[in-house]
Amino acid sequence: MSKHVPTYELYGENTGRGPDFWLHCETIRSRSSLHQWEIRPHRHESFFQILYIEGGSGDAIFGEKSHAIRPPAVITVPPGLNHGFRFSRDIDGLVITLLRSHLSHPLGERSQLGEWLATPHLTPLDPEDAEAAYVMQTLRRLGDEFENRRSGRNEVLAAYVGLVLRLTARIFHQGNMHELAPDENERRLEMLNELIQRHFRSHKPASFYARELGVSPTHLTRIVRSMTGNTPHELLAGKLIEEAKRQLVFTLGSVQEIGFRLGFADPAYFSRFFLKYTGETPRVWRIKEKGRLEGV
Repeated sequence: MSKHVPTYELYGENTGRGPDFWLHCETIRSRSSLHQWEIRPHRHESFFQILYIEGGSGDAIFGEKSHAIRPPAVITVPPGLNHGFRFSRDIDGLVITLLRSHLSHPLGERSQLGEWLATPHLTPLDPEDAEAAYVMQTLRRLGDEFENRRSGRNEVLAAYVGLVLRLTARIFHQGNMHELAPDENERRLEMLNELIQRHFRSHKPASFYARELGVSPTHLTRIVRSMTGNTPHELLAGKLIEEAKRQLVFTLGSVQEIGFRLGFADPAYFSRFFLKYTGETPRVWRIKEKGRLEGV
């Protein structure tokens, strides 16, 4: 016997009445914390949902498949789909629920957007990509607009929703265009590592490396994540930390001098950067590591 999946009007509030709103917005934290950070599998017949994941992590369950959530990302859930979520306690973001009748394109319409809206998607956002950054900003503004009942509120909310869906669909399709074969991904990752080795001290952004490789920042993020589980930014930070550790152990330079060699103009920022990724300041880490190597 198949497991029963309940149909909810909105997050389990099955009142038996028709909805008296066309759009609702709240933080993911405020709702998921009431359910021990887990929204069990369910479906909505009349609602389309947009989840903006700004921080934290979790899993999105579409039908029988689970998808890891890494921020920032947008999740779109069409009506009638069995879905659920598991969130970490530090989850940060918004969930927007709107009536399917208020979508700008009918679900399943023979157009790229209509077909995209009819199926669930988890779309990673690269903050260094202009369109992805604009989607993130628009979603934050949507949340603010919902909270503040200013004149023209419904028109502004409708414009924000339409813009978010169109741009997210574009980002998703661009990220999936011309998917590289595994051997091509390996070649690109090898080239990226060579570029990082050459330029990591200059602290160039991920967009620089994407440009050098002839791909978009979003596509570079997809390649790196699929091959390493990290983002380009995390690879760059890892290289800086690796070199900082090498110099702290095998050179006599002060922490400030090593920071300067690695492109940190501000010694305090270098210490904060090192602390963020290792849990210790450069000075403390150096003393402990030297002691360990000397058998103390």
